[in-house]
Amino acid sequence: MPRPIQATIHTQALRQNLNRARQAAPDAQVWAVTKANAYGHGIERVFEGLRGADGFALLDLSEAERVRALGWRGPILLLEGVFEARDLELCSRLHLWHTVHCDEQIDMLALHKTHEPHRVFLKMNSGMNRLGFAPERFRSAWTRLNALPQVDEISLMTHFSDADGPKGISGQMARFAEATRDLPGERSLSNSAATLRHAQDAAVKADWIRPGIAVYGSSPDFPEHSAEHWGLQPAMSLNAQIIAVQHLQAGDSVGYGSSFVAEGPMRIGVVACGYADGYPRICPTGTPVLVGGVPSRTLGRVSMDMLTVDLDGLADAGVGSQVTLWGRSATGQTLSIDAVAQAAGTVGYELMCALAPRVPVVVQD
Repeated sequence: MPRPIQATIHTQALRQNLNRARQAAPDAQVWAVTKANAYGHGIERVFEGLRGADGFALLDLSEAERVRALGWRGPILLLEGVFEARDLELCSRLHLWHTVHCDEQIDMLALHKTHEPHRVFLKMNSGMNRLGFAPERFRSAWTRLNALPQVDEISLMTHFSDADGPKGISGQMARFAEATRDLPGERSLSNSAATLRHAQDAAVKADWIRPGIAVYGSSPDFPEHSAEHWGLQPAMSLNAQIIAVQHLQAGDSVGYGSSFVAEGPMRIGVVACGYADGYPRICPTGTPVLVGGVPSRTLGRVSMDMLTVDLDGLADAGVGSQVTLWGRSATGQTLSIDAVAQAAGTVGYELMCALAPRVPVVVQD
């Protein structure tokens, strides 16, 4: 039989999470953000659950080709735009919308020969300091684009750096509003955190929202709010099985480095999951798991192919018992990927994206 570990993509959860984003911003159209191979879930696997979106937003031309190959005829937005001039040929052929965030991309468009002008999203750097034109240069960039016959409609966008925390979005929003005053075009402002926390604010209402992590069932502002608080469901579950049971005595250690030492007699389960499957090696003793749907914890250091879990108080657990590393158990209990990520000192995004190719994946409605 194959090694007993499996990831499950939940189509109905994707639909639910997408609808939750719509409810938060009912007047906006929704980009389903599917960059990084749909946050590690797989574009082809999530497509059915997200085809109710108004468009798909991603980074790579190859991913855009995959979405078109699935039969999607609606908008696709390249969130980082093109990287070289010849990319514009594929944008023309696939009817892609693309972000413009620097002078070099405007230069490429000015030299591009096309029969159909492009729909572009002009990006402002309102304080994130990654991509985009500074507010004082934004209007001149818009003027350059607007003069090009290669450009059709110009939409306006920015990205919030602190929508998930106490600093909020007011400063960036004010800079964006001032620099875009009286400029025509649709607006796209809100990521997951801004959509769930701020989309009802009149100043933040826009034509497009860009939910990413929320679509996949992770809270954008954990631990302040859980996924359950926002009405989100896990779109990915990672489950494995116990493949061996060990009985420890006081003083016995577990795993490499003997980082966990038993204080008394106890049972532990050895699970068919390790860092080569994408489970973080850095997860310490005490990282939450579910064993047969019952909360438990990891013990000792995570190995390449195995980790160990505490079976004390779980008399029915043994070889073959299901261990939920994150997501939904077979009995319906849920373990938040955010709680696992917190134990590892990271975020749910990274765990999703790190799922290893060797893990079998199934899609479930």
